[in-house]
Amino acid sequence: MKKERIGLYAGTFDPFTIGHDSIVRRAAGLFDRLVIAVTGDNVHKPGMTPAKERVEAIRQLYADDNRIEVRDYYGLTIDVAHEVGAEYIVKGVRSAADLENERMQADINRQIGDVETILLLAEPQMQSISSTIVRELKHYGRDVSVFLPQKNNNKTAEKDG
Repeated sequence: MKKERIGLYAGTFDPFTIGHDSIVRRAAGLFDRLVIAVTGDNVHKPGMTPAKERVEAIRQLYADDNRIEVRDYYGLTIDVAHEVGAEYIVKGVRSAADLENERMQADINRQIGDVETILLLAEPQMQSISSTIVRELKHYGRDVSVFLPQKNNNKTAEKDG
């Protein structure tokens, strides 16, 4: 029996943007199962939306795709990768700065956990979108709906699923 290929896409996703959705849609085709792991604690980002709310919102987006699982986690990404049986961590890269940061994290995860990292480059129209920018725009009363994925726009379930 063929071993299931599991990828892990982890982050705070506060909020989950169309950039994140782009990575999910593209990564889903690479694996038998893609686990979206929403970090429940982040000392660098106080005041986050509760993890349960973020998990539920993302779960609703992919409810029709049985290859995608959404869960919360607390602690190190490498530990949740081992817990779910993922051999690959998926990361999105928007810039050279992102690339260097993700390269260092990938090296450490390989050293301490024997898990590879797959880097997916952001689509050009997504390179400026970040959760931080979306939160700031929302804070100042701007409509951010154009930066947030909508369930009816999600095309993941239409692929091989």
